[in-house]
Amino acid sequence: MLSLPFPLILASGSPRRKQLMTDAGFTFTIETRPTDETFPDTMPADAVAEYLACQKADQFRPDLGQRIVLCADTVVIVDEQILNKPQNEADAHRMLRLLSGRTHRVRTGVAILSPGGLTSFTDETLVQFAHLTDDEISYYIRQCKPFDKAGSYGAQDFIGLVGIERLDGSFYTVMGLPTHRVYQALKGLL
Repeated sequence: MLSLPFPLILASGSPRRKQLMTDAGFTFTIETRPTDETFPDTMPADAVAEYLACQKADQFRPDLGQRIVLCADTVVIVDEQILNKPQNEADAHRMLRLLSGRTHRVRTGVAILSPGGLTSFTDETLVQFAHLTDDEISYYIRQCKPFDKAGSYGAQDFIGLVGIERLDGSFYTVMGLPTHRVYQALKGLL
């Protein structure tokens, strides 16, 4: 829908982000670059997603040229603890057990690098989970293999369909890209 002044690069291997950008009408190519995704131990949990998105964008600075690069990172936070991607089934089970019956925060940081500079922001959604049984959690892990998802779940998968009772914020932020804010930020480049 938007006719951007330069080619758009989605710097993400996430199939969910690719689908969201396609559904939002963007024309783009995908290019990823290795990025160190560690962050300072003293960094507040609320700052991590945007920090990591900016780190990803920095990888494109040396040869940006006349392109726009969109980077994102999503973190799940409960008790001020960041739940990253699970290491294995036991770790995924631990995370989902921790989220069961509770409200947690999902923060997606976005960085947009263009010839005009860097724009970044974070969008947050509160997610209330129902109480999940061990059988439901085990079934989900076996069927959906959520090892590429922060907090061990996808809102669009079984656990989201049966477990999310309430959202306060954007569903798409939970999926990994606050498309409403991305659209406005890219529109601002026109």
